[in-house]
Amino acid sequence: MSDTNVFARSSAAPEQTHLGAVHLQISDLERSVEYYQGVLGMDLLERGAGRASLGVRGATPLAYLVEKAGVAPVPPRGRFGLYHFALLLPDRVALGRFAAHVLRLGFRPGMADHAVSEALYLSDPDGLGIEVYADRPRGSWTYRGDELVMTTEPLDVGGLITAGEGNEWDGVPDGTTMGHVHLHVGDLARADAFYHRALGFDKTVWSYPGALFFSAGGYHHHLGTNIWSPGPSAGADEARLLEWELVIPERSQTNDVAERLGAGGYVVDDAPEGVRTSDPWGTQVYIRSEESR
Repeated sequence: MSDTNVFARSSAAPEQTHLGAVHLQISDLERSVEYYQGVLGMDLLERGAGRASLGVRGATPLAYLVEKAGVAPVPPRGRFGLYHFALLLPDRVALGRFAAHVLRLGFRPGMADHAVSEALYLSDPDGLGIEVYADRPRGSWTYRGDELVMTTEPLDVGGLITAGEGNEWDGVPDGTTMGHVHLHVGDLARADAFYHRALGFDKTVWSYPGALFFSAGGYHHHLGTNIWSPGPSAGADEARLLEWELVIPERSQTNDVAERLGAGGYVVDDAPEGVRTSDPWGTQVYIRSEESR
């Protein structure tokens, strides 16, 4: 991957671009709802036959759960598709309270200091990956030339829990958003062609071993891709990411995205207030405008 600014910057995705919800296929709705409420602290927003939406009450959903009884769990090395989705908490205080909460429940999450953020990693009952994290201030982020510096170092979990000020975790706080999605892919050059050149994300980190990170508006990453799974793509009878939502400000801008994707040879379908497409490994993304919800 080139490390020059002319290749890293696309300027095609609007600065206000952000992520919406993830849509997940799971095997047992009752079990998953219990986990997403009891462990993650998400509010149950709506529930119907074989479906539920969760997030922060009074806000748009962050996750849709779609039950398909009998689907197989994610295998240990994953499939092409979801590596994890990431809930971004509003501050370090909230993350410290969450860390104390999951440790108290007996979980032993993965933990990492990424320089730009601090993160905990869990898996839901079907093995779908989840990150819960808080960002460090943008002013503290560092760069190597035009490339953002992201690391994976040990997390100061003691200091993080101290930052929680001893208060109990009482669920995801107001201001929690879907910070990013990280995908297993089969080839980074093809991921670059789809997500950078066609979809319009900037590249932010390209020297991390086996991974490539993208964003809009100068964020550290709205999307991560990696080649750490042997694949293949998740099948219809496996727990998997059905689609993820990319939200851009105006309906006209979804037309611009559709034109770039079409010019790149990718199939694009109309969708409410936007379009749908799939990356080269079949991971579907719903690109919609802000006013569609």
